[in-house]
Amino acid sequence: MRALVIDDSRAMRTILTRMMDTFGYEVEAVADGQQAIEAIQRGPQPDVCLVDWNMPVMNGLDFIIEVRKNRAWRDITLMMVTTEAEQANIVRALAAGAHEYVIKPFTPEVIEDKLAMLGLL
Repeated sequence: MRALVIDDSRAMRTILTRMMDTFGYEVEAVADGQQAIEAIQRGPQPDVCLVDWNMPVMNGLDFIIEVRKNRAWRDITLMMVTTEAEQANIVRALAAGAHEYVIKPFTPEVIEDKLAMLGLL
């Protein structure tokens, strides 16, 4: 399975990449939503995207909205992994098309549980 990690923090990209690697994923990591759109267009399509909210160029919410506009990308599972903890933001992300929402900081077990719940482990 393939995962796309989208976060402007190099440290967080490294943490999530290593984590997803241990779960058996082939991982690509990019620094913003626009780079993520380009990665999906280039292919191969990821099974899951782990998406930060606050990023330059294109933020995570805008990325989710763009992915959901494209019928060919409807099967991509989208998981927000962000410091945005306000209930209103969680609702906005889920309404836009995110499948799950993880608030930083998190443990590997939290990501593993979410992936398992989504049928991705």
